[in-house]
Amino acid sequence: MQVSTSAYYAWKNQPERTEKTQQKKRLEDKTRELFEMSKHSYGTRRLSDALNKAGYQAGRDKVRRLMKQLGLEVHYPKRFKVTTDSDHHETISPNTLNRQFEVGSPNTVWTTDITYIWTLEGWLYLAVVIDLFSRQVVGWAITDHIRASLCVSAL
Repeated sequence: MQVSTSAYYAWKNQPERTEKTQQKKRLEDKTRELFEMSKHSYGTRRLSDALNKAGYQAGRDKVRRLMKQLGLEVHYPKRFKVTTDSDHHETISPNTLNRQFEVGSPNTVWTTDITYIWTLEGWLYLAVVIDLFSRQVVGWAITDHIRASLCVSAL
């Protein structure tokens, strides 16, 4: 290799070189640890803040490179919205359909459902009315609230 013995030992015994790799290894370990503690929800901003609070010098770009190098991907938890209030003293409507979903003629039984959709502007609520005979949508409505007027608009 045509490298002198003294040059090899000078390179091998460089204190800052081994110290730098040790610092990098500690930073990688701490990054993995904080990312695992956050249940894979910390992005570059929060992870760099947490590393800085732990005493490591790490900006967003450095954390971004580290996350890419270590294969750390953020998985945000699914948003949950409570839509049913079962703890009330109101009268409950009778179940007249009684799970009989096979209907003999059109426009005799309609059923409805309300669902919610997360958008960047907030929750939207969708009400759909379906004819059980043809399984076609009879009407629908979408709005930002879950009041009775939503169902009336769908009808």
